[in-house]
Amino acid sequence: MPAILKGSAVHNLYSQSDPSVGLVDRLLNCREVKEAPNIVTLHVTSFPYALQTQHTLISPYNEIHWPASCSNGVDLYHENKKYFGLSEFIESTLSGHSLPLLRYDSSFEAMVTALGKRFPRLHSAVIRTFVLVQHYAAALMAVSGLPQMKNYTSVETLEITQNLLNSPKQCPCGHGLMVLLRVPCSPLAAVAYERLAHVRARLALEEHFEIILGSPSSGVTVGKHFVKQLRMWQKIEDVEWRPQTYLELEGLPCILIFSGMDPHGESLPRSLRYCDLRLINSSCLVRTALEQELGLAAYFVSNEVPLEKGARNEALESDAEKLSSTDNEDEELGTEGSTLEKRSPMKRERSHSHDSASSSLSSKASGSALGGESSAQPTGLPQGEHARSPQPCGPTEEGRAPGEKQRPRASQGPPSAISRHSPGLTPQPDCSLKTSQRSVQVSVTSSCSQLSSSSGSSSSSVAPAAGMWVLQASQCSLTKACRQPPIVFLPKLVYDMVVSTDSSGLPKAASLLPSPSVMWASSFRPLLSKTMTSTEQSLYYRQWTVPRPNHMDYGNRAEGRVDGFHPRRLLLSGPPQIGKTGAYLQFLSVLSRMLVRLTEVDVYDEEEININLREESDWHYLQLSDPWPDLELFKKLPFDYIIHDPKYEDASLICSHYQSIKSEDRGMSRKPEDLYVRRQTARMRLSKYAAYNTYHHCEQCHQYMGFHPRYQLYESTLHAFAFSYSMLGEEIQLHFIIPKSKEHHFVFSQPGGQLESMRLPLVTDKSHEYIKSPTFTPTTGRHEHGLFNLYHAMDGASHLHVLVVKEYEMAIYKKYWPNHIMLVLPSIFNSAGVGAAHFLIKELSYHNLELERNRQEELGIKPQDIWPFIVISDDSCVMWNVVDVDSAGERSREFSWSERNVSLKHIMQHIEAAPNITHYALLGLRKWSSKTRASEVREPFSRCHVHNFIILNVDLTQNVQYNQNRFLCDDVDFNLRVHSAGLLLCRFNRFSVMKKQIVVGGHRSFHITSKVSDNSAAVVPAQYICAPDSKHTFLAAPAQLLLEKFLQHHSHHFFPLSLKNHDHPVLSVDCYLNLGSQISVCYVSSRPHSLNISCSDLLFSGLLLYLCDSFVGASFLKKFHFLKGATLCVICQDRSSLRQTVVRLELEDEWQFRLRDEFQTANAREDRPLFFLTGRHI
Repeated sequence: MPAILKGSAVHNLYSQSDPSVGLVDRLLNCREVKEAPNIVTLHVTSFPYALQTQHTLISPYNEIHWPASCSNGVDLYHENKKYFGLSEFIESTLSGHSLPLLRYDSSFEAMVTALGKRFPRLHSAVIRTFVLVQHYAAALMAVSGLPQMKNYTSVETLEITQNLLNSPKQCPCGHGLMVLLRVPCSPLAAVAYERLAHVRARLALEEHFEIILGSPSSGVTVGKHFVKQLRMWQKIEDVEWRPQTYLELEGLPCILIFSGMDPHGESLPRSLRYCDLRLINSSCLVRTALEQELGLAAYFVSNEVPLEKGARNEALESDAEKLSSTDNEDEELGTEGSTLEKRSPMKRERSHSHDSASSSLSSKASGSALGGESSAQPTGLPQGEHARSPQPCGPTEEGRAPGEKQRPRASQGPPSAISRHSPGLTPQPDCSLKTSQRSVQVSVTSSCSQLSSSSGSSSSSVAPAAGMWVLQASQCSLTKACRQPPIVFLPKLVYDMVVSTDSSGLPKAASLLPSPSVMWASSFRPLLSKTMTSTEQSLYYRQWTVPRPNHMDYGNRAEGRVDGFHPRRLLLSGPPQIGKTGAYLQFLSVLSRMLVRLTEVDVYDEEEININLREESDWHYLQLSDPWPDLELFKKLPFDYIIHDPKYEDASLICSHYQSIKSEDRGMSRKPEDLYVRRQTARMRLSKYAAYNTYHHCEQCHQYMGFHPRYQLYESTLHAFAFSYSMLGEEIQLHFIIPKSKEHHFVFSQPGGQLESMRLPLVTDKSHEYIKSPTFTPTTGRHEHGLFNLYHAMDGASHLHVLVVKEYEMAIYKKYWPNHIMLVLPSIFNSAGVGAAHFLIKELSYHNLELERNRQEELGIKPQDIWPFIVISDDSCVMWNVVDVDSAGERSREFSWSERNVSLKHIMQHIEAAPNITHYALLGLRKWSSKTRASEVREPFSRCHVHNFIILNVDLTQNVQYNQNRFLCDDVDFNLRVHSAGLLLCRFNRFSVMKKQIVVGGHRSFHITSKVSDNSAAVVPAQYICAPDSKHTFLAAPAQLLLEKFLQHHSHHFFPLSLKNHDHPVLSVDCYLNLGSQISVCYVSSRPHSLNISCSDLLFSGLLLYLCDSFVGASFLKKFHFLKGATLCVICQDRSSLRQTVVRLELEDEWQFRLRDEFQTANAREDRPLFFLTGRHI
């Protein structure tokens, strides 16, 4: 998926002299780009106001704003840095601080005003440029040995020039500082460049500092001498190298004359020390332009500097000569911790206008918390940049935004930097401005008094000692620049606008027109509020601004309607120079990985288990090319009792006629905590026939997910559906949630009336447009991750899909899947396992089959012609495959095969078209594995266990039920019941299902904890049972779950003779319970005419009677033989049933019981524990 990025440079949006819509805007608005489903447009800007109009195409939900300074007390930037933006610059103008970082030049303003009156026909920009260039020229002369020229410049310009020329002298490497001189008018910038270059040449300063004329339309031109210096600092060996960006000028002493009407979001090096914006004009009287100009000075500074040491070192540099200038190179703010402390050691009164001249004489004596610091540890540049960036001579390597530290040609990963402070005129949430203002009002009385005395004494000296001068001379300007934001000079008009606030405390500049390309929708509009968040500001501008004809959104007439927003346009906004470039590059990197990851899935890739124990008999299905099983041949196949699904690696083996099991045939059992961790997976590319979760969105399945034009979104109705079931002893009432778009699958007494049945097709239907079998998917805890979107898996074919959910999860599933039919289980099953869901699905389906037979019989259709099959699918089935076989003949030894992905529709329609399909009770698929052997797919069909995705004949299995109490292995238990009832189970070996690894929900939703709230100790399986009437800690878990988990891990306590004794299994009557991988079981059914293995020659090591019913009698048990010392375990619902069972089955004749051999699950009485009785064979 390509992405179009629109940077902040475009957002001015266009020069006022060019009213035409720009090329980028025409590209974004062209139909091909707008409608392309694989193009994402990301607008990245520091000034989003231009894009927030009544006609915008960007949804407010698609706006991402840089986090504000208050984020629940969490530092958002991982390094020890503090962001300095416009709000911090404004804070520095508050009374009580040292010299402010935002200033204006009263001398300059007075001279401009006087010349304006004298020459009224001259443009103000010409006058201001002429005066400023004259000030710089005079200052250069004054610093170069003509002190009388000080009278022809201002203190501010003299300060800038003095520090520009002196900074390389204070560094052994010659590092200097940068002065940014903004001249918006390009012709005037050229005149300024020529004039300053001429003065520099006359003063023989060509090798002291460089003058660079920068404009958006030209490259960076630097003299050979300075290119050589840059190459040396940055350790570049390429003799042809030339700087291409301003960031590559780091450490170069220079005046950068920056022309052009818009700064275009340029990133400047961290050696920038002064931003001279005295020439910006009235075009800044809009919010975007003003913040764009001031954003040039945005900066990252070090956040850890010992204050006192820096102040002492700074005081050493004072001398009488320098007192005449304002050397703010060595005197600004200190940052300590997260609190900004700007301290002035000289007690003085300063006018609220912050005129620099009024306080310049005392500035040199002001101590700095930063300038003399030499002990801070370097944090350094990212590894790999040292060879290409100038290294500060001091120990610190901090600086501008981390995105700017990276060289444009370096292949560095973008940083994940986030500012702690959101700058600009943007009104912040109430906590941000309050917090920042509180931090400014730090008491500085004691420190100021101490520093005042020391600095006052040093300032009286004429010259510092030699040692002191050497100490200060070691301070590199680049080192100090890392810890000090630039000083900004503004025109008086702009300064007053920036620092003044309205009655609510909101900066007045925030109420300016947001952009020249928009206009106010009405003069009668509310004012912005200081407490507005970025999102609230966006909504304000969306309501009260409209685009002008030159705006990219002028042609849109959506006026904020939801259907007018573009689904793939995003807006990323953040303060200037904070690292948005790195952020959006990181975003695009993550997006790219996510898009690739969205096309991949981790599926279980495990080899079938117990392959060497597979049933060996004289009967095999040798007609290898049969597309469907031949009924008569298939009936002759023996049933394979062995479980081969790898998820049951720790389950008990099931004995049968043919197997010979040795202890070494079973692998080492896994620890309980390793049960899921160690399962093997493979990463697969999703095919076009995959099932998806809620995160998948595409144009094709919008209607399937609920975006149907004929129906209102999310419109659905709740219907009760009741039927009686004798085994539960009461009427079962289920609820269906049926969306309007799915009502055609059901029969109602009248439109909108009582639900009568779910429509079923006929066995004879041959349509290829729909799937005949309704699909039921029981699910819990997977409302986001369950694979319920079967649109692509079904290849667009019509099908009936029902999600089976618990009552307490109904609302969340309905929220995520509004267009899916849901079957809501009764509340009594809220804590039940998957067995309850399977039980109710099957019983409901049979009841519905009876209703449909009665309904369609009135239409002349025979009952046996109604389709009796349903699909019960796990919620993690993601893809389906088919094996293509190439064999030379029916019985040829030459056998080759390949596997390919197909749709679920293909598989279902193939199986549903099988001849005599109604004679099969249960059909299933093989589980996919990359380790599948040819022998496993050679025979196309097997009579064995089926799991994960089954097709169930509810008619034939009418009298075979799932155990509604089960949590684990309920499908194995049901398979054995179906087979013992004489019914056919068929697995299609050449179809396979892939199961996605989903690490949430499902069986992981059940947590066994203590009922005592203050008991935080982990509960181990050995604690799941206890002696009756004991003071054991009761557990908050269903009794059945405790029973199954205990037997899985500790059944050897009940059946000691059975451990690793596969020749003498445990006899399990009418149920299969997992007794662990080291114990084998033999399943027998007590039902009349059941199919059971021959047990006449078997000696059992144990007997397991689980909730046995009246079919189990004393005579039935006397058919089986047990080893001496074999153990018995009887499980019943209560203690009275336990005793009645012992008497009814005459167990005391052959088994010895002791009172201490009675146990119960660790449940409280109100939770209905299960009771055990164990005994030994006499």
